[in-house]
Amino acid sequence: MNVVAAIPAYNEEVNIKHIIKRTKLYVDHIILVDDGSSDATAYIAKNMGAQVIRHGDNLGKSAALATAFEEAKKLNPSVLVTIYANGFHNPDDIPAILNPVLSGDADVVNGAYVNSLGIGFDNTFEDVVATGNANFFMASGFRAYSSKTLDAFKFTKGDDAIEVELIDDAINSGFKVREVPIKIIDPVKRELLASNRIGVVVPAYNEEKLIKATIDTIPPYVDRIYVINDASTDNTAKVIETLNDPRLFVITHEVNKGVGAAIVNGYKQSLKEEMDVVVVMGGDNQMNPAQLPKLVMPIIEGKADYTKGNRLFSAEYREGMSGLRLLGNSMLTFITKIGSGYWNIMDPQNGYTTISNEALAEIGLDEIYTYYGYCNHMLVRLNAFGFRTLDVVMPSRYGQEKSTIKYGPYIGKVSIMLFKKFLWRLKMKYMILNFHPLVLFYILSMILLPVGVLFGIAIIMAYLMQWPVSSNLSILDAFILISGIQFLLFAMLFDMQESDKDMRGAGSRSVGGEIE
Repeated sequence: MNVVAAIPAYNEEVNIKHIIKRTKLYVDHIILVDDGSSDATAYIAKNMGAQVIRHGDNLGKSAALATAFEEAKKLNPSVLVTIYANGFHNPDDIPAILNPVLSGDADVVNGAYVNSLGIGFDNTFEDVVATGNANFFMASGFRAYSSKTLDAFKFTKGDDAIEVELIDDAINSGFKVREVPIKIIDPVKRELLASNRIGVVVPAYNEEKLIKATIDTIPPYVDRIYVINDASTDNTAKVIETLNDPRLFVITHEVNKGVGAAIVNGYKQSLKEEMDVVVVMGGDNQMNPAQLPKLVMPIIEGKADYTKGNRLFSAEYREGMSGLRLLGNSMLTFITKIGSGYWNIMDPQNGYTTISNEALAEIGLDEIYTYYGYCNHMLVRLNAFGFRTLDVVMPSRYGQEKSTIKYGPYIGKVSIMLFKKFLWRLKMKYMILNFHPLVLFYILSMILLPVGVLFGIAIIMAYLMQWPVSSNLSILDAFILISGIQFLLFAMLFDMQESDKDMRGAGSRSVGGEIE
């Protein structure tokens, strides 16, 4: 038995990894037809082990299905399963549509989304003939086709009618067609989104080429868009003036204050307008709006107070990220884990974030670092006040924008800032708001480790100068160093435990198809 799955896809980087990951559990081979996507769909699918066929242009769903069927025939499958990549089909329903074909009860099985008037479940060929196909939920593309049916399909219709045509072709050729119930998934959860006031903060500095594309793609369920023009020297202001979106609220800085300051001003305006949830999307069009529900929903559902993107979780999501950039992000991840106390987070430089109204009101916006590094500082303050964070796994997306950050100086500058804020966090969280002895362990480690290192250097220099050095001094130095390391490890362990207590109400630590 050889079961092949065919997945037509167009710009589905948000869902494709999860779809392939689950589909692989039930089939022997996966064909993904990338219908001219401009995102990371094909890259992710290929790295997941799928056979990827690419259309140079977006030809439409009908053409993608035709390509998938032709490629599947070459593999001589026993059954071909078609499943869409938009997140509405649940791969765990594959056995339900597959089994009637494998058992010989049907040649084609159509997955029906709902059991409502005019859509009957478990319909047979006789039912379909008797009702003129009325009982079939034809719009479903989640189907299983026996190998003997594959030459019956003509693919002459367009995207809106292709599902109907395939069922008609099967019935007209005399094949047994059945329908089984499947659960439709709404990945956007529109009702919950509509019941909350959602604001999006868009900082912009010299983004004349990309700001319009960014604003135009923000979903309609967003209530307010705060664009902060941080004293751009190009035509960003003129482009913003041409935008007709009634949700826009434009803030203009006369002097460049930095991205952190721009975001803070957007946050403050969102508090005045009582937004329930506030998202940050850069004006460089690097943040995929399709990811927005995955960032917003954990906050709406009470699982987190702050969510952020994570591009470092797996290799499939790091397309376009240079080795140097990956190294820099990895170093900053480790430093930020220590500085912020959020040991579960990765990719702290990812600016695609969402925060609750409650967290915004309490973290002290006027204290936020105003330049790049603001996102690291946000994490420090969120941890100090006991707020819950979640990473949302997503692909890297760079597009036309090129980073001007020089990682050497940047890492040094952010590291110094984080060390200062780390000391502030220890004082605030473990001495003022509460008390925990881990702060004493940190202090002792910060004394003993430098003393041990300097003492060791002095001993080595003495040996090199051939001065008499007692062996007891080497033992003493080793004792100091080991004690310092032990105090540091105990302090970090206790810090992790305290962070876990804060996070306990947040549910799982990563979302977006990886860890849920």
